[in-house]
Amino acid sequence: MAYVDNTMIIRRDLLARMAELYNNGKFIEGLDRIPLEMAPRRKPSSDRCCIFKERVIIKEKLIPLLGFDLDEYRDELKTLASYAEEALERKDPINKILTVVDEACTSCVKNSYIVTNLCKGCVAHPCMMNCPKQSISWNANGQAQIDPKTCINCGICMSVCPYHSIIYMPVPCENSCPVGAISKDEYGIERIDEAKCIDCGKCITACPFGSIMENSQIVDVMKSIKDEITETVAIVAPAIIGQFKAKTEHVLAAVKELGFNHVIEVAKGANVTTVNEANELIERLEQKDPFMTTSCCPAYVSAVEKHIPEIEKYVSKTKSPMYYTAEIARKKYPNAKIVFIGPCIAKRREGMKDPNVNYVMTFEELSALFKGWKIEIEAEHSISLDKNIINHGRAYAASGGVAQSVLDVKPYVNIKPVIVNGLDKKKIKMLKAFGKTGKTSGNFIEVMACEGGCIAGPCANFDAKTGARLYEKNLSELIAEED
Repeated sequence: MAYVDNTMIIRRDLLARMAELYNNGKFIEGLDRIPLEMAPRRKPSSDRCCIFKERVIIKEKLIPLLGFDLDEYRDELKTLASYAEEALERKDPINKILTVVDEACTSCVKNSYIVTNLCKGCVAHPCMMNCPKQSISWNANGQAQIDPKTCINCGICMSVCPYHSIIYMPVPCENSCPVGAISKDEYGIERIDEAKCIDCGKCITACPFGSIMENSQIVDVMKSIKDEITETVAIVAPAIIGQFKAKTEHVLAAVKELGFNHVIEVAKGANVTTVNEANELIERLEQKDPFMTTSCCPAYVSAVEKHIPEIEKYVSKTKSPMYYTAEIARKKYPNAKIVFIGPCIAKRREGMKDPNVNYVMTFEELSALFKGWKIEIEAEHSISLDKNIINHGRAYAASGGVAQSVLDVKPYVNIKPVIVNGLDKKKIKMLKAFGKTGKTSGNFIEVMACEGGCIAGPCANFDAKTGARLYEKNLSELIAEED
């Protein structure tokens, strides 16, 4: 995930305001005032051209947070109160993960190469002379200029400029996407190709205008928590130990205080994944398979299905920790609503396919609920951790954790891990090559879409370094208690 920036703060503020209104029984009548409160008439300064555009953008950001896709549900005359009423009445969340806020997506240029004011207008004209499309000319100030209509973004001009006055300025969301699923339409607005998208969420943190939003399920979760008839069970991802500056037992107690009837660590399911995956790896190696890859990261699994079919036969058939934990929860609480809580957007897609998972909520949304519902994480409020959970299940949160867990379970087997720490365009090509040749430097490939692992997911509460520090501190304390 990215370091904290203003677009992230705004998104979290919107979620917290929604949660507070819902908890106070003012959800429907209060939503339409949020844009007015966040962009008041006498606001000292605005990031946009005027407060009226700012208000429109805030409204359009609230619509996906209410669980609606803007492409399908956008109606400029429809009030947020009307959207809220529909959200409260719906039975199931929509089957779409990401949406683009058109009004916010207007500032990225189409061409990637820009001439800066460092241009000296030199006599040599190497940029113009070497441009294959004659896209470079001279303006009235005697400086080079690039015609975006004919430029093919080859980069020759930048490489030949003696003053380094031409720079590469990519579109952040497009550049961050490891599978080329984002591009501009005829109006210059980014569009996400569902057929290519792997739901990794990198575009959300990359966009400096906050124009890519999740279609949230937070309203559905709040409804379930407040429903006194139906039980609601929270299954919490192992990455929770890197999300709050508090001990895990205190954080889980705060989750229960929100109104969840039961709280289960997904580390419990991770223990099952570890044993099954270790056994599967041994079987494959005995069958002379050159290697096996992990299957617990849903963004990676989606990337295999859509972009790396060459490696599919090497992907483990073992289910994810979420799957096994939800299965355990369903057997114990057959009529409950089961909510997975984690840092991952791709888990929403996995949750939609899993009959035992009703909703998926992110850590970012969990923090918004804590803030909006005035829930404090306090040392005096604690929940007993499951003593049957082996701590290698909690280690799934960080890159390398899955491989280490398998090594812990089968230390006597000649397992040689290869860690793919984050997916980008180069690593996608590398995995394609692994699949085509059947050759790697090891026999067990762990792949996580997010660099640093789940603790650095797109909807984590902290940047990767802070998350890793909290994770290592909390995990070491849990291991010490186990010993």
